[in-house]
Amino acid sequence: MEDYNASQIQIMEGLKAVRKVPGMYIGSTDERGLHHLVYEVVDNSIDESVAGYCSNVSVLIEKSGYITIEDNGRGIPTDIHPKYNRPGLEIVLTELHSGAKFDKKVYKITGGLHGVGVHVVNALSEELQAVVKKGDSLHYEIFRKGLPASSLMKISSESLPESADLNGLKIRLEPSHGLIIRFKPDPEIFPDTTINYRTILARMRELAFLNPQITIQMESEIDGKQETLHYDGGMVEFVKYLGEGFSHVMKEPIYHKGEAQDMLVEFSLQYTTSTSEVMQSYVNNISTIDGGTHVSGFRIGLSRAIQDYARSKELDKRVESISGEDVREGLVAVLHVKMHDPQFEGQTKGKLGNSMARGAVQSVTESYMKAFLESFPNVADQIIKRVVAAAEAREASRKARDLIRRKSALDSSGLPGKLADCSSSNPAETELFIVEGNSAGGTAKQARNRSFQAILPLRGKILNVEKANDLKSLSNQEIRNLITAIGTNVKENLDLSKIRYGKIVIMTDADEDGAHIRTLLLTFFYRYAKELITNGNMFFAQPPFFRVQKGDKVRYVYSESEKDRAVKELGEKAVVQRFKGLGEMNPVQLWDTTMNPETRKLVEVSIDDAAEAERLFSILMGDRVEPRRQFIEENAGESINIDL
Repeated sequence: MEDYNASQIQIMEGLKAVRKVPGMYIGSTDERGLHHLVYEVVDNSIDESVAGYCSNVSVLIEKSGYITIEDNGRGIPTDIHPKYNRPGLEIVLTELHSGAKFDKKVYKITGGLHGVGVHVVNALSEELQAVVKKGDSLHYEIFRKGLPASSLMKISSESLPESADLNGLKIRLEPSHGLIIRFKPDPEIFPDTTINYRTILARMRELAFLNPQITIQMESEIDGKQETLHYDGGMVEFVKYLGEGFSHVMKEPIYHKGEAQDMLVEFSLQYTTSTSEVMQSYVNNISTIDGGTHVSGFRIGLSRAIQDYARSKELDKRVESISGEDVREGLVAVLHVKMHDPQFEGQTKGKLGNSMARGAVQSVTESYMKAFLESFPNVADQIIKRVVAAAEAREASRKARDLIRRKSALDSSGLPGKLADCSSSNPAETELFIVEGNSAGGTAKQARNRSFQAILPLRGKILNVEKANDLKSLSNQEIRNLITAIGTNVKENLDLSKIRYGKIVIMTDADEDGAHIRTLLLTFFYRYAKELITNGNMFFAQPPFFRVQKGDKVRYVYSESEKDRAVKELGEKAVVQRFKGLGEMNPVQLWDTTMNPETRKLVEVSIDDAAEAERLFSILMGDRVEPRRQFIEENAGESINIDL
């Protein structure tokens, strides 16, 4: 073993550590981490708004690859720090664990990364420009890869025209105060620096719902898209937005804001005809996608209030059998807690860990809901009927699951007869291709590499589980085949350690029917086995639309525009073949274009924004036709990211 001594110990000064291990600060350097940079800058603007100093935020995605974020808050201090003898702006952007969010004097409630956020954006940017507007002057500084590339410059606004252009940064003199951060993600850090407008828009919409006092303007120079986000109704509008795909049990959502243990607890809820729960939670405007103690407190408080009310009114003798799961079926709820010193699990704040939040949220929720149910007995009766119906369906589903376990291969070693399994049993290398129909299945079985690729053909379109209960869903033969083949089981019984295939690939035809089947399958996985998505096991195959050939030159293309370019490049006599389905390809073509790991295009299914994912599934697969029709009309001709 080589000598290990003190000379081998390195100290990462400044922001070098961030550039060395960026994943520690933003989670990853993929698309999610890239977009996290934008969120960190905007979160600081939202903190200004919560403090009462900012009413407008704008986000511009530029063709040049820069992202410009501007607000009309107070701006970062630019005066010289008495201890460090450097401008405040430079300290905030270059020194880890610096900022004004520690002693709660400047910001009582914050969502930023407590002295880490904006430094990380600077560290991982090829270039960052900062402008602080202070009345009659501008303060401007440039940074490259986390280091100052210029000194802090002060420019009098009287010497500037109505709008100024500083190295590509366009500055308006109105408003006369605020902060502009313009940055370009560093391609040395991020393999792909393309900012997705729709992804950013989803997060900005959440912030606008949670902060009705603010207006957020979104714009993309790339495709000309723009949107102004402002919601006077706040969280009530948010709940309506999330649940618009299903019929409502109540006319209007319930809303309340209360305090307990120095925490501000705000929630809104509505019951729908859905068989699933939609629960979005936030702490200081940060999305807690994995829930936490505040969500536990909310669920306990809501369940106790409903159970106690039903028991006191003797509305139903079966009330004792009502569980928390029954109370949550069909529930659409948004919970927002504002508190000092939130403790999150993980750098990107996926789950709240403060134990006192459970009791505080439970107390506020339970006391208000008890008073509400007593004050509005008609609404209370509707809720009780909905919950009791859920309990009855749950009991029927439990009996069905027990029957299925006894009579089917769900818990046995028997695999579906249509499954063409692979020889390897190592999930690190195995792949399961889910295809529709015997024709596509036959071609795929001939095309595959039998050592690590398995094929499971399905018969037609599977059941829409969004509109079916567990009893109906788990009795469906095609769904049972899926569960058996994958091996993990579903919902509360799901065990990732028993997965049989590391990659689960949905491979459907490249047409409207194929897109519908893909959505049905994705709905099943999202509702019954979401961990397969969050664990990175789910993928979409990308079969080509056309084969363009001239002589011995062959091109496989994936869109009309690509086809036109290929024809132009190869010449007018090029022969174009349109693939209407996977079954029209011969095995060699299917292998070369869609299944060969060295040449194929797989798209990983992810859930970057849970709120938008819930809403999209409810619209596309819910029981209301009008929202679905409107969604299709508004997005006609556009590529919609079902995988969000």
